[in-house]
Amino acid sequence: MNILSLKTEKIIEEESLKVKLQSGKKLRVKFGADPTKPDLHLGHAVVLRVLKEFQQEGHTIIFLLGDFTARIGDPSGRDKTREPLSEAQIKENAKTYLDQVGKILDPKLCEIRRNSEWYEKMDLPKILEVLSKATLAQVIEREDFKKRLEAGADIGLHEVIYPVMQGYDSVELKADVEVGGQDQLLNMLMGRDIQKKYGYTPQDIITVPLLIGTDGKRKMSKSYGNYIGLADKPEDQFGKVMSIPDELIGSYLELVTNFDDARIKELKSELKSGNPKNVKEQIAENVVEIYHGKDEAKRAREHFNCVFRQKKTPQEMDEFKVHSNKITSILVETGLASSNSQAYRLIEQNGVKLDGKVVSGDNLIMEAGAHILQVGKFKFAKIKFDD
Repeated sequence: MNILSLKTEKIIEEESLKVKLQSGKKLRVKFGADPTKPDLHLGHAVVLRVLKEFQQEGHTIIFLLGDFTARIGDPSGRDKTREPLSEAQIKENAKTYLDQVGKILDPKLCEIRRNSEWYEKMDLPKILEVLSKATLAQVIEREDFKKRLEAGADIGLHEVIYPVMQGYDSVELKADVEVGGQDQLLNMLMGRDIQKKYGYTPQDIITVPLLIGTDGKRKMSKSYGNYIGLADKPEDQFGKVMSIPDELIGSYLELVTNFDDARIKELKSELKSGNPKNVKEQIAENVVEIYHGKDEAKRAREHFNCVFRQKKTPQEMDEFKVHSNKITSILVETGLASSNSQAYRLIEQNGVKLDGKVVSGDNLIMEAGAHILQVGKFKFAKIKFDD
């Protein structure tokens, strides 16, 4: 494998990694994800695609579920302290992670670990030992902490130890390589430092470019809600890709499709000629094909064209028999909204239609009978409520 041919941002240390790859040793390659939300997204997939290259060469991929560190929450890029998650929430979020990872990697060939394996067993002396391997200066040099200190915003002590905990994971896992987004660089460098202090050969690091989310401004993130989930329905994936700003098309071609270099070059040329919609459709169909198959990709494209271009109601949509006549409850029950608060927000933003008419906050009760409920431009459901 030519590691330099992968879509990477930075490699630390490149010469060390070359030696490891040429040694014939089967490397232990670490990737961690905190289950703070139930979805993995295309930003994660950029990393997973690099890991797939390692897996195809016979190296061991360690997929680490940060079920313990999720209780703290990664402070990287955050301007305020995260709300803590309960153990039950974390377990629920993690349920489908392996299925989602399996869309790119072979889970049977992965080493699946959880950092609760060691953190739940640690007593205070061991915790103090781990914390002694890092310094406060290392932690507060982080840009996110600097900004919060300058702004007078609170930084919890539990947030300060998060990078140390993520770094110590690499000791427990005996990682040779860690792969992650560019925003994770300081956390991964902490792993190198702590491995050294425990007498291990430090892991080499590969960072990948950050995929900008559908808002066109910030990195794709579950926290920001600007993500395209690996487990999203085909029509939702297609529609979300079509919603990205035109200036992101080039990076999406590079980072989320499986087009070869010649095809990418061809589509970039088409983009320059002034046809962004067609190029987006090519990307959207390819993304859906990767995660759902060719037939679903074709149906998603037809659905998009029917709803968005021809302004028609799609013929195929999920059907639900509901138990409440309150529209906010129906949105949650059908999965069109993740919570009552989101349902109310969607309605306040005029983002919900019942039988083609915008739902207002003054009328949230659905009459008995069959109806079509629409959220945004692309989500539809047939609803049956029996009074």
